Amino acid sequence: MSKRPTIQSVAERAGVSRGTVDRVINNRSYVSAEVRARILKAIEETGYVPPRQTQPIEQPDAFPPLRLGVVLPNWTGSFKNEVAEGIAKARRELAPYHVEIRVCVCETDLPVECIEHLDALVEWGAQGIALCALNDIIIEAKVGELADRGIPCVTFNSDLPGSRRLCFVGQDYTKSGRIAAELLSKCVPRNARILAMVGNLEYHGHRTRLDGFCARMHELGFAAAQIEITETYNNYRLTCDKVRQALQDTPDLAAIYMANRSVTGCTDALRQAGAIGKVHVVAHDVSARTKLLLQEGSLDFTITQDMVRQGYLPLILLRELLHKGEHPQKDQLSTRISIICSQNID
Repeated sequence: MSKRPTIQSVAERAGVSRGTVDRVINNRSYVSAEVRARILKAIEETGYVPPRQTQPIEQPDAFPPLRLGVVLPNWTGSFKNEVAEGIAKARRELAPYHVEIRVCVCETDLPVECIEHLDALVEWGAQGIALCALNDIIIEAKVGELADRGIPCVTFNSDLPGSRRLCFVGQDYTKSGRIAAELLSKCVPRNARILAMVGNLEYHGHRTRLDGFCARMHELGFAAAQIEITETYNNYRLTCDKVRQALQDTPDLAAIYMANRSVTGCTDALRQAGAIGKVHVVAHDVSARTKLLLQEGSLDFTITQDMVRQGYLPLILLRELLHKGEHPQKDQLSTRISIICSQNID
């Protein structure tokens, strides 16, 4: 008598792990369409019957067409590249379920431009929208208006906490700012003068990260007067100029906290002033250029986040809600935080 087929039989036939088979059997996400199809074929060929199965295995053709929109800010570098990678991953995974994704990219930080993109996506037929936008009252009101029309929005990377968005996908920015303060405090004396550079305080993520940094520095005994705060709008030239000015105004400047993305502007200004190694720098996120700065010693630490997941997960959550009625289990879905130095770049 032949043995009864098992989940291991299916896994071996499909060339995947038992855990991947289990995700397909229980209709969980994060399995590519190609792998899912292979597992379904293996289940059919082996005759495997999942124990205690309470619902049929998800079949892509059972779902109606779905249109999802994405609104991105005018940010470049690692944010643009990694979020685009996450969106592309979601597009590949959701294509068999008849999901079409359209991406709109803002050219400015003007709230009205974001509103125009949201309106354009609704006119196109978007049934759900993922967005990273300014923490502005008119954008929050627009998200509430869309919710009233049955169009859920998921925020990512930078939240709109006062809006009626479905949920937020991103880093715990308060925690990441506090981690930056903890690292910097180990590098300088308690009377040190520090420059904190933020991209744009109108973005909730930037502001929250800075708040976490300042709160922890205060807890560690640093006075508010020791920390100079300035906005650079993630602009290379403006960052260079601000750092040069700070070095002139504060000859004893000991450290710079880069809560924005223009890290090269900061280190270039330090290099021109002969201050590399004299002024400690802690930043966020990682790129090819950031890795070089870590290797050469211009940058002490950088604190990373999973921006690929930030581009990917909002679209998966919207699809699960609109196709299957499954709401996110949490209001805020945090992505991992890692500390990178010259010794663990890879």
